[in-house]
Amino acid sequence: MNTPPPNVVEARKVSTRFKDLVIHEGLDLDIGQGEIFALVGGSGSGKTTLIREIVGLQVPDEGTIRLFGQAVLDPDPGVRKNLCRRFGMLFQQGALFSALSVFDNVAFPLRELHALDEAMIRDLVLMKLAMVGLEPIHGALMPAELSGGMVKRAALARALALEPELLVLDEPTAGLDPDRAASFVELIGSLQKDLKFTVVMVTHDLETLNALATHAAVLADKHLIASGPLEEVSRVDHPFIQGFFALPEDRGQKIED
Repeated sequence: MNTPPPNVVEARKVSTRFKDLVIHEGLDLDIGQGEIFALVGGSGSGKTTLIREIVGLQVPDEGTIRLFGQAVLDPDPGVRKNLCRRFGMLFQQGALFSALSVFDNVAFPLRELHALDEAMIRDLVLMKLAMVGLEPIHGALMPAELSGGMVKRAALARALALEPELLVLDEPTAGLDPDRAASFVELIGSLQKDLKFTVVMVTHDLETLNALATHAAVLADKHLIASGPLEEVSRVDHPFIQGFFALPEDRGQKIED
């Protein structure tokens, strides 16, 4: 009998507090290989906090989080370094290094490996730029010279530089107009289909959710109130879920009622 691969993400009994404010309380979460998993919830529900904990940028007050079967906060720095190479993260505003060109932003994680010569790095950077629809000439630009959509694409190229098994997205379409948002969502979906990486994303945008996600988890009332395939989660009888997944005309009808 073949043993199934471990979940890409496993969170157990995760609790998070900011002084007296409880954000999460006893969260359990499993994200399987190849899923496009969305975290949704109202403002202040701790969506971004949770993804920061998943990648080790923030430490929960209680509980454990594992990536690929390894503790995110493993005491062995070698284990943590290896985990960091297995995921890429796209921050909400791109978080490009403002003093570096687009080329050098994408090259940054490759150079951190200290294992590739500059000719190989150049080839890889140009390949990653092409993957996200950017031309070599865009590599010479500085972040301040980019449109919002180009910032997202450049940041995505950097997140994919090390060919990660997990891509983490924080509000991937925030700040984009509808056409650019739809184009960016299509790009992510196409890359995921080709490269087979797992996606964990935070989004408040229902169109992005429906276009990309296969699974979802809903944060509300300090807890995970639903988790699973998107279609099943959308049918859960909870006020937030029914309001979030309602069609615009249904929302209006509920307000009138």
